[in-house]
Amino acid sequence: MNSTAQDEISEYVERVRAALADLPEATRAELLEDLPEHLAEIRAEDTVTLTDRLGTPEAYAAELRATAAGFVGGFPDPPKRRFEPFHTARADVMRVLGTADVRVGPVLGYPKASDFLKLLRPAWWVLRGYLAAMALAYFLDAQSYQVGLLPRIGNSTFIALVLLVGFILVSIAFGRRRFDLSRWPRLALYGGTTVLIFVAIGGFFSADSDVRDPGYSDVGYSGGGGNPYDYIQDVFVYDNQGRLVPGARLFDQDGQPIQMGNAYCNDPDTGEVSHSRSMGYPFCPDAAPFASPAPEPKPTVEPSFVDGNEPSEAPAPASASPSK
Repeated sequence: MNSTAQDEISEYVERVRAALADLPEATRAELLEDLPEHLAEIRAEDTVTLTDRLGTPEAYAAELRATAAGFVGGFPDPPKRRFEPFHTARADVMRVLGTADVRVGPVLGYPKASDFLKLLRPAWWVLRGYLAAMALAYFLDAQSYQVGLLPRIGNSTFIALVLLVGFILVSIAFGRRRFDLSRWPRLALYGGTTVLIFVAIGGFFSADSDVRDPGYSDVGYSGGGGNPYDYIQDVFVYDNQGRLVPGARLFDQDGQPIQMGNAYCNDPDTGEVSHSRSMGYPFCPDAAPFASPAPEPKPTVEPSFVDGNEPSEAPAPASASPSK
């Protein structure tokens, strides 16, 4: 049993003892004689605190007082919990994890793997704050948000830095006070942490997809005033007759492809966003800013009448034979 559990048992026994202070010393000693061992068995069966499992020490002392007259060396049974199968399964999982904790620890150079993970807590606090800021920026600015390294809202670097610093500080504060939180705030913190883990996994796979299939990327610009192509979402190429050229590709003077914009199309009717599979520009042809002109009609051949017969097409002019 670890020192934390032993301290919890000792504190629980002392509070029960204080609640029974008005009983004769012999009766109180008899009631409390085997209580530490009994609490240790209950604590070993579950991972929740003794207060969550048995109620407050004062309430438990009241149950002991009620049975003091006919006391025969037993203790009140712990109250039955709701969702008992769930708690049983949870206890089984925790026992398996405890065994793995002890076996993996020596591989990492520590008695238990959890001893190593405790050293990583400050790094996780910083990462959790970063992920929370990124998630908030995405939900507040989902329409124009582009995944980057900072949680920008409205493409503002200042707001991104304020969010980043603020959320990291709050995350560190929660991490340092984690053991002081009551049950429901602690469960809410665990639930939010789980959501952030899934956000991190989704962001990782999205970034990996963008690296393997980059699509568009910003075009470099050496002049002042920032990059003039930062807000380009798509490129539409037209020929000299004003017709849209589908599947066009752009290259610089060195033969390097020019990539910019965002390879996602937004349906104006439903608002649904889908990833474009086009291999060239434009990625979203339906969003073309200019309508292509109608194709020119093919020239017709005027019929000719020969000797009053049915009209026939004029014969094509014979090509001149080369002179010898």
